[in-house]
Amino acid sequence: MTTSYAQISKAEIVATGLTCSMCSNAINKQLKAMPEVEKVMIDLNSNTFVVNLKKNSSITPQDLKNNIEKTGFFVGSMILTIDANNVKPKDNDSFKNASGTYIFVDSDEKAANEKLRLKVLNSGFVTKKEYKKSAKMLSKYNVSGKEEGTYYVKII
Repeated sequence: MTTSYAQISKAEIVATGLTCSMCSNAINKQLKAMPEVEKVMIDLNSNTFVVNLKKNSSITPQDLKNNIEKTGFFVGSMILTIDANNVKPKDNDSFKNASGTYIFVDSDEKAANEKLRLKVLNSGFVTKKEYKKSAKMLSKYNVSGKEEGTYYVKII
């Protein structure tokens, strides 16, 4: 495991259960109220919230998920952009930073750019259908999805 100063700079969150613009407005307000959030952009067609985070933020994916759920909605997908200049993504390898421990799954050994786009695969961070579909692949990583602060991620 590598310890890294890599931090989340952006999160692209697809929310589920929204039926109108008032729903997305509730999520928007909740996310903007977080002190770590710099700005939120919304794509109403896909119910995607692009959350830009302040520099040196130690916000966790769980914090973002909890704030979405406070509004009565759920996360259908979460893609994190992490500034990761010294992280070398290798299958079943991991790195730890202020926001948690990240374990690479189904990953080729690619050279890391300065920014990595990582899709969180834990239960509750993808739709139930997608989690069920990826359960077989995740089983080789001994994933229960319940480990606090541990995120199983796939490079996008």
